Amino acid sequence: MHTMWKGAISFGLVNIPVKLYAATEDKDIKMRYLHQDCHTPIKYEKQCPNCDREIESEEIVRGYEYEEGKYVIMEKDEIEALAHEKSKSVEIVDFIELADVDPVYFNKSYFIGPNDNGSKPYMLLKQAMEESGRIGIAKITIRSKQHLAAVRVYEKGLMLETMYFPDEVRTIDNVPDLPEELEVNEKEKKLARQLIEQLTTEFEPSNYKDERREAMLALIESKISGDEIKVVEEIPKKNVADLMDALQASLDSSPPKASPKKKKKAAPKKKKVAK
Repeated sequence: MHTMWKGAISFGLVNIPVKLYAATEDKDIKMRYLHQDCHTPIKYEKQCPNCDREIESEEIVRGYEYEEGKYVIMEKDEIEALAHEKSKSVEIVDFIELADVDPVYFNKSYFIGPNDNGSKPYMLLKQAMEESGRIGIAKITIRSKQHLAAVRVYEKGLMLETMYFPDEVRTIDNVPDLPEELEVNEKEKKLARQLIEQLTTEFEPSNYKDERREAMLALIESKISGDEIKVVEEIPKKNVADLMDALQASLDSSPPKASPKKKKKAAPKKKKVAK
């Protein structure tokens, strides 16, 4: 697995050498744009519309548009000088309950692995967090951008989740036409709760698949092999106008899911009586 960041986790005066590895991968099917006549991939050139010519990479600088059409130029060394002095550190500043963090703040996941001579303190942090039930809130700089991050226990090791800063999360008040408190029919609410209960089950990730990607791969394979392509007709959905009818029809057509098993609490350890 490719190492994408090296540094250390620090909390208090403890320093743990670690490496980060991408925990997820994008499996979206990538398409190339081709010329229709000859199927040659299309080239995208860097073109300056003012000078009316193609430009080289070394001619490009970064600029921030502070007013329309007006830019302040930022030199590469100026940007690098602003890099956080602890850019190679996952600095844990707080420990909190995972349930206190809304999922909207989470961005991307990375596995944390120990680096040279870091195995013992790595395992110490992992076990201490596991027993406390807490996660660490940290700051980390990746590719010149500072991120808020959560460090948490994941299976046999630790995981880092980059997070959005509070000012990067939009307020739901900006959503137009949100309904105010409305009077809800008790019978409709009861049916809705029954439907939720009927569809409730334990989360098993392997049950969920990207059906569109699988269909796309099957289509690509059939085109390569020259097989006849069969287009599956979409089954028309019934138009149920009444909410009560829709809820009842949903209950009737949805078989009950396997009920989640209640996790047994570990029995408290008996104290040894000194003889």
